[in-house]
Amino acid sequence: MNYNWNWRIFFDASPEGTGTYLDMLLSGLMWTITTALCSWVIAFFLGSLIGVLRTLPSKTANTVGTAYVELFRNVPLLVQMFLWYFVLPEVVPTRIGDAIKQLPDAPFYTAVVCLGFFTASRVAEQVRAGIQALPRGQRMAGTAMGFTTYQTYRYVLLPNAYRIILPPMTSEFLNNLKNTSVALTIGLLELTARARSMQEFSFQVFEAFTAATILYVIINLVVVTAATFLEKAVAIPGQR
Repeated sequence: MNYNWNWRIFFDASPEGTGTYLDMLLSGLMWTITTALCSWVIAFFLGSLIGVLRTLPSKTANTVGTAYVELFRNVPLLVQMFLWYFVLPEVVPTRIGDAIKQLPDAPFYTAVVCLGFFTASRVAEQVRAGIQALPRGQRMAGTAMGFTTYQTYRYVLLPNAYRIILPPMTSEFLNNLKNTSVALTIGLLELTARARSMQEFSFQVFEAFTAATILYVIINLVVVTAATFLEKAVAIPGQR
């Protein structure tokens, strides 16, 4: 293969005039992390709510939860990203649509909301499975103590369910982190988009995407390591 490797390209000035190619990649990494964290906040709390709805003794709550999960889980993420970015501003009232279009960093906010709602459907299934995996006696114990339904979930069911689903939730967080790369299609300059820009400017495609791959792996390893320590910290004594 006739390819000229140049690993010093990372220290060359980027065409943007604000630093080197390495600075460009690190800037993309920061947008990736920020987008992943912000969208995860939405996904965690909304997904927990939907997951609880799917386990309540109410047909209406079950129907609402199921409809949400089936809608957001079965539509491809790329399609949802385009719907949020291109279609939503056109179908809402003109004033609201114009305000959305004029938002600074609109691709960032769109990606956060889209990823949050999409990942929430997957988190909801994890929460539902965690609650249903608990012994029935725990729910009955909450009732026997005079807890309301809210108090039973808040103090009895959810704390134990989160312990059970921590490993799969870690996987969902990593999926959410990697899914931020889809946001390059609406103009978010995250890590993959920055690597793509670097290879287009410098024609050093292997160096650009090798660096991006290494950065993704490092971030994933940090998350997995942190989740392992967290899992040990919240484990119930005697069960591990």
